[in-house]
Amino acid sequence: MDNLKKLVSWPEKDQMQSTLEVAEGLERKLHISVPSDDVESLFQQKLKETAKQVRLKGFRPGKVPLREVSRRFGEGIRAEISSELMQSCYSEAITQEDVSPAGMPRIEDVTMENGKDLTFTAVFEVFPEITLAGFGDISVEKPVASVEDTDLNNMIEKLREQRTTYNPVERAAADGDQVNVDFTGRVDDEVFAGGEGTGVDIVIGSGRMLPDFESGLIGGNAGDEKNIDVSFPDDYQNKELAGKQAIFSIIFNTVSESVSPELDEEFMSQFGVEDGDEDKFRAEIRGNMQRELDSNIKNKIKTQAMDGLLESNEITVPQALIDSEVNRMRSEMAQQFGGQNTIDESALPAALFEPQAKRRVSLGLIMNAIVDQNGLEADDDRVRAYLEEMAASYDDPEQMVSYYYRNEDQLNNIRNVVLEDQVIDLILESAQSTEIAQSYEEAMAPPPPPEMSDEADINGDTGDTKITDDIVKTGSEEEQGAAQEKPDASS
Repeated sequence: MDNLKKLVSWPEKDQMQSTLEVAEGLERKLHISVPSDDVESLFQQKLKETAKQVRLKGFRPGKVPLREVSRRFGEGIRAEISSELMQSCYSEAITQEDVSPAGMPRIEDVTMENGKDLTFTAVFEVFPEITLAGFGDISVEKPVASVEDTDLNNMIEKLREQRTTYNPVERAAADGDQVNVDFTGRVDDEVFAGGEGTGVDIVIGSGRMLPDFESGLIGGNAGDEKNIDVSFPDDYQNKELAGKQAIFSIIFNTVSESVSPELDEEFMSQFGVEDGDEDKFRAEIRGNMQRELDSNIKNKIKTQAMDGLLESNEITVPQALIDSEVNRMRSEMAQQFGGQNTIDESALPAALFEPQAKRRVSLGLIMNAIVDQNGLEADDDRVRAYLEEMAASYDDPEQMVSYYYRNEDQLNNIRNVVLEDQVIDLILESAQSTEIAQSYEEAMAPPPPPEMSDEADINGDTGDTKITDDIVKTGSEEEQGAAQEKPDASS
């Protein structure tokens, strides 16, 4: 049956009857009935089309009797006709009843017996009607900060630390050194799972291992063997080791001291400054810091505005939209953390995502209402300015801008971001705002926990620009590989 062409011409469904029932909350029930004559007419059409196409042993092509086609395929044809008719009638009924379903319907109480009317009930939720509260009660603190020389110097030092290398030395290990060790951990004279490592690089004082373990490495020389007493904290992640005393047998392979790169032409070239001009380099770093600072402040203000919207506009959210957002977030997490492996999305509990999903959907609905009720559209000049700012870091900024203008889907994403900014501007015009003087570090401090910090854009997606700290020290591949081998010696 799957290979049969759908050549049925649907009759006018003037005889279709629909009744809309308002259930609890946002739920609606659409009771639909299609006369048996309409169903039978469609059934006979499809039966004849099938007879023309089907090939059965003992019959010439196109000459299979209708009764034989009905006997063999009638049940499947009737089910197919009923399914397509239900979809068609449901679409027509929601138009007639002037309702906007929030998600796909649940079909219940289906009757599709031969000689009887086709009846079914479509159960769905509708979008809430939103009466917006004013923005005057929303309070926003606006951080005021700048990049000072001290901040710039600290950042340059972090950049140097990020590119630290380690050179072997013939002396005892000290705080800040990197040691390469083999270790075996025992609790009650028994080696425990995850307590062994071979050729593991550890930077003393990095906090990568438990404090007792790292401090015990101080004083060791290449070739030394020593035992270290380690106390696992009571709240240790491995419950079988929590509160236990362990002895680690250590073999020191090498001791290396850290060497930070000089502020020279080679170092500066990594940041696009090829001629070794320190003033130009410092200006480049300061500019990047200022852009991140401005973006972080903007997002903090946006978060407060979003929080205020939620507090002043309590709305009922369709569960179907929350479920859809949960599924999307599940998929994102599976892709983000799955890597080369396949993660079963269904194994990720919905409760893990529901609070954030509900927040995103709520904000999406409220912001849509603001856009609609204020007749907002993305400002073309702001779209262009946003693209130019975003493309400024590319070798050929105009080429990047042109790319977006040639790709409507990508351009619409930018329009949504700009439209969200316009909504925030509208809120801030009436909101109560106070300027708060802060240092660079205070203004760049991390946002609230993820479940409260992701904001919804006009489409209900996250609208926050996440500010990532580029000053994150990433170890060598050997360090990263070793880190995966020592789960029960780490902090």
